[in-house]
Amino acid sequence: MQGAPGRKVAVVGAGAVGSAAAYALTISGLATELLLVDINEAKAEGEAMDLAHAAAFIKPVRIYAGTYEDCRDASIIIFTAGASQKPGESRLDLLHKNYAVLKETLPRILRGGESILLMVSNPVDVLTYAALKITGLPPERVFGSGTVLDSSRFRHSLSRHCGAAPRNIHAYVVGEHGDSEVLLWSIANVAGIGIDRYCELAGIPPVNRREVDRQVRNAGYEIISRKGATYYAVSLAVKRICESIIRDENTVMTVSGLIDGQYGIRDCCLSLPAAVSSKGRGRALELPLSAHEEEALRRSAEILKTAIKEINL
Repeated sequence: MQGAPGRKVAVVGAGAVGSAAAYALTISGLATELLLVDINEAKAEGEAMDLAHAAAFIKPVRIYAGTYEDCRDASIIIFTAGASQKPGESRLDLLHKNYAVLKETLPRILRGGESILLMVSNPVDVLTYAALKITGLPPERVFGSGTVLDSSRFRHSLSRHCGAAPRNIHAYVVGEHGDSEVLLWSIANVAGIGIDRYCELAGIPPVNRREVDRQVRNAGYEIISRKGATYYAVSLAVKRICESIIRDENTVMTVSGLIDGQYGIRDCCLSLPAAVSSKGRGRALELPLSAHEEEALRRSAEILKTAIKEINL
């Protein structure tokens, strides 16, 4: 059985995040062909076999392990390879290890073709920039999962306080997927009503912004300290991004991509809301931020540019 055009998805890296993303895609029914690739070939084969044995419970999909070269005709290549974050490490601490993996691997994966490369490995913003430089692909076809997960964490915290469904809450985290990320309180709302005003109307106490910021910013560290890794929520974020690509939805998400002048920022990758479609990532939207938020976003960009210089890009 061959995959339908535009519905072959390759997952590079069969570790915790890659395997969880493959599982999320398997049960979603989005792909008709799902390829797993890992330097540990036996691990990729085992994960593919385990997923394929669910054939009686899922929509038809060919699931198999293969080589880096097998990725070249995939419509989406999800890059999760590399070292994972350990307790006490920041995402930027992973930079040199995972940049080395990226440099070795990407030339074997991408040689021409029309694939969209979705970066997930951390530090995702710097590695997305590196992938752009290594591949020479158009910026709309190389982007990262960015702060899609962080924005969901923000909505989760606000949902618990406000008693409103997370899907009715519009709240974004922008900038680095990491310690310098920026929670956009100035435009956060429930059904179009600002968070503070919503709390007044609902008769509940105001949101403790400092506490919510702490919860969102430190969520990854908290999970890693307890179970060693994070992979369920990010795998669903990856699935959601792929869904918008495959279904050509133009869903606005805070994916990480090349910034070309928004807020005076250039020549780095970070997260801002952008429409995601079958063409990839659209131009990042320049939101009406508060002065404090804009300053924090520029600071985040400078931190990422410093990291980019560390790997001589």
